[in-house]
Amino acid sequence: MSEQSNKPLVIGLAGFGTVGGGLARLLEENADLIRRRGGRDMIVKKVLVRHAGKARNVALPPGAELTTDPAALTDDPEIDVLVELMGGIEAPGKIIDRALDMGKHVVTANKALLAEKGLALLEKARDKDRILRYEASVAGAIPVVAALKESLAGNRIASLVGILNGTSNYILSEMTSNGLDFNVALKQAQELGYAEADPTLDIDGHDAAHKLTILIQLAYGAYYPFTAMPVRGIRGLSGMDIRLAREFGYRIKLIAQVRECDHQPGESPRLEAGVFPALVHHTLLLARVGGVYNAVRVESNAAGSLFFHGRGAGDLPTAGAVLADLVAVAREERPNNTGFVSPRLEAAAVVPPEEWRSCYYVRLMVDDAPGVLRDLAGCMADEGISLAQVIQKSDEGNGVPLVFMTHETTEEAMSRALQHSLDRGMLREPAVYFRVVG
Repeated sequence: MSEQSNKPLVIGLAGFGTVGGGLARLLEENADLIRRRGGRDMIVKKVLVRHAGKARNVALPPGAELTTDPAALTDDPEIDVLVELMGGIEAPGKIIDRALDMGKHVVTANKALLAEKGLALLEKARDKDRILRYEASVAGAIPVVAALKESLAGNRIASLVGILNGTSNYILSEMTSNGLDFNVALKQAQELGYAEADPTLDIDGHDAAHKLTILIQLAYGAYYPFTAMPVRGIRGLSGMDIRLAREFGYRIKLIAQVRECDHQPGESPRLEAGVFPALVHHTLLLARVGGVYNAVRVESNAAGSLFFHGRGAGDLPTAGAVLADLVAVAREERPNNTGFVSPRLEAAAVVPPEEWRSCYYVRLMVDDAPGVLRDLAGCMADEGISLAQVIQKSDEGNGVPLVFMTHETTEEAMSRALQHSLDRGMLREPAVYFRVVG
């Protein structure tokens, strides 16, 4: 330990909302534990807010000063570490960049910033020999970032699949367990504070995609551009598909998944990665993740299958992850920001979505007429798609639901077969189809 190791760790806190308030509470309640684990006291010197006169539900940390000037944090030589809990991309990105220039360590929970602009910040942190930690950016209290960086460092990661957005999982859980329509479940989530007034980031899958981008870097030491990731959310998902999926023994979940394909030593990893609604068999742990909880399943060549489950958001769960990062800074640990020592993250080789192979659930609305099933099966067969199961339901008023469960095929083949069926007038409306995750 250095001569400074018994000196209190001085924190500049940018943002004092839900998580910032939770951090202030934990710093006070767990002060003795923090001292025993980190070997030092922690004090918050300054707190950056947008409006200094705003009434707050949580008291400021003892001795902390409010400021609206970012330079008061980044340029203060007494501040050792910047904790960024503001949210957004441009403003916090500038503050973190300046803090690194001024020789400060950084702890952040900002998944959007790390996914879209994080590569440059990670490279600057490495060049400056500064710690940049971000456990709280993915899955709240679940320590999956640390696990990938440290505990699983001796494993080759074959795949990672997760439920990374609590809002979407709550909506799907309510639709599955209580039969609510999508719009009703969304409104309920907003009333309970689980969904924002504008839920776009959550229900359209972008929040989960931000988190998956970060996990890919940690699992493979490779950069997968957020803008290249295929993303499909749950907006407007039909209760009919929830019910029909259950008849086959599945639950529909918003899944974030990455798989490595055809690993060749010395070459950039070839990765399938994306966010999409998928069917998960009810016997799997992922299918049983309910409400606002998150989960991540990691498949590796040494440890095998590992399952992480817990609270993915909230004041204290997320603040606890931030505090764990601060303890690492207090210990003056050597920077280990990505889990890899290479100077730069290499670019991953992106496998196009149309080449992905999966089993599929397909729901078609058709006329109740002789030969329809035969003709549709023919369209599938023309693209080499083999059917595993078929069920037909009674007329729903806009046609008869016809559901196929397929054997493994490609996205491209499935898309062509369904487009041909629509073009030939076999369908009342465009088909609905989802991948099946094993």
